[in-house]
Amino acid sequence: MTAVIRTATAADDPALAALWRRCFDAPQIVGLHALDPDRHRHTFVAQNAAGDGIDAVVVYVPRLIRDARGIPRRVGGIGSVATRPEARGQGLVRRLLEAAEHTMRAERCDWSLLFTGTPGVYRGSGWQEFASTYTEGTLAPPAAAGKFRIRAATARDATEVAALHDAYNAGRPLSSVRAPEDWAVRVPAWCGPLDRSLVAEDPGSGTVVGRLVAQYEGEWVEVREFAGAPECLGELFAAVVERGRAAGLGRARVRLPDDPEIRAALPALLTDARQVTEHVGMARPLHAPAADVLATVTAPGAVHWYGDCF
Repeated sequence: MTAVIRTATAADDPALAALWRRCFDAPQIVGLHALDPDRHRHTFVAQNAAGDGIDAVVVYVPRLIRDARGIPRRVGGIGSVATRPEARGQGLVRRLLEAAEHTMRAERCDWSLLFTGTPGVYRGSGWQEFASTYTEGTLAPPAAAGKFRIRAATARDATEVAALHDAYNAGRPLSSVRAPEDWAVRVPAWCGPLDRSLVAEDPGSGTVVGRLVAQYEGEWVEVREFAGAPECLGELFAAVVERGRAAGLGRARVRLPDDPEIRAALPALLTDARQVTEHVGMARPLHAPAADVLATVTAPGAVHWYGDCF
């Protein structure tokens, strides 16, 4: 007997949580899954032949993502893919992806998007890699104070931070349209609480004009998100240098779009900077022409922000 492919029910929630705990060190997955009111219809499971457990799961996450012209399109994100080690090698993920594809097409998704370190799992099901870049190097020397007030964000900044993000990405290809629930759950799940990010405050008006997200764990400082006025970015980078050195770190990776203003500010953060190309994003056309999907994922300045992970 083979595993039965079906959509999940509420009764599967404990088994799904157990499977994700076993396969990932990512306790936020359950909370992210709960964001979708149609999550059970969008969750595809392989029930084992004995009928007493779940061997594998694929989740389709509907998102509004901007195309190459900046127009929001319905896109099917694929995430929380997991298989019990004992059930691997049976083609379960391929079968679950087929089921997800049918639902995404029925729900008029233009295309599908996923991020993975194992692209071979998805190529045979029609997803194809696309290139993205990041910049890495040694932390720059400390810099003198500038004209902006750089400080940790607070809960009072939430509205201004969201507005900055929306404005900065209003026409940016591959960026997601964030809803209030994303700011409440998704962004903190990936980026941490708001007070772990930095904001730049105009010294005259006190208005928040920039926000930067960086993480200081492991061997590298990881710069994950920016939004706001380009002229404050160098000072935000300098603050990251200070915090990175205080954490005992000497190198950084910058995962921001390859925009001219970001390149211009990088010397405030990095010396001996070099650009690295990776292929962790994968896309699959559904209702949109393949050329339109390719144009989106390869557009200048295109980025899918870390805080929007599925």
